[in-house]
Amino acid sequence: MKIGILGNGDVGRSLAHGFIAEGHQVMIGTRDQSKEKLLVWLDQHKTALTGSFAATAEFGELLVLAVKGSAADELLEALDEKLISGKTIIDTTNPIVHADEGWPKIEGGVLEYFTPRDLSLMEILQKKFPDTNFVKAFNSVGNGLMYKPSFKEGKPTMFICGNNEASKAQVTEILESFGFDVADMGGDAVARPIEALCQLWCALGFNKGQWSHAFKLLRS
Repeated sequence: MKIGILGNGDVGRSLAHGFIAEGHQVMIGTRDQSKEKLLVWLDQHKTALTGSFAATAEFGELLVLAVKGSAADELLEALDEKLISGKTIIDTTNPIVHADEGWPKIEGGVLEYFTPRDLSLMEILQKKFPDTNFVKAFNSVGNGLMYKPSFKEGKPTMFICGNNEASKAQVTEILESFGFDVADMGGDAVARPIEALCQLWCALGFNKGQWSHAFKLLRS
């Protein structure tokens, strides 16, 4: 499948690596194709393509939104809506507030969010782009654990949600190939607690210095 990654940061590059390893064609969308980290990554992944966000959205049969949450709305609004209409977008974003210098705002180890507790970023995006099928995933684990994570307790759980069942089935297949147990939690409203999992995941890192963990759902 052709995968368009909207974003060239750590998350975008990590997921692009996984998709390439699974045999997919990948294009990474960026405003600056000369960034050093991206150039180093491209040298290691010869089959990957880069392009503008518009070119990447057109290229991808499935898209991955992998930018800061604060930039997600603006990025999608700048695209011709026909480029994303009817497509599945894996939404990896979280509504993290960033200070002027770019660092996230943290209080007591808890990331500050710019959304209220009764609304998620994915719901905002889904309402604004109703013909696009958003599926929340990959937002509740660090980028180093997004492909083939290894834990002695077994496969970690990736919680997903979205309104389109076919899109969730498509994303579930991808997640399973990436090494996750998948828990489909329901429609886009469930993005509220799923986005909050990022705050919980990061709290252990900020407060205890532990960054190599993941969530596991136990079922009876």
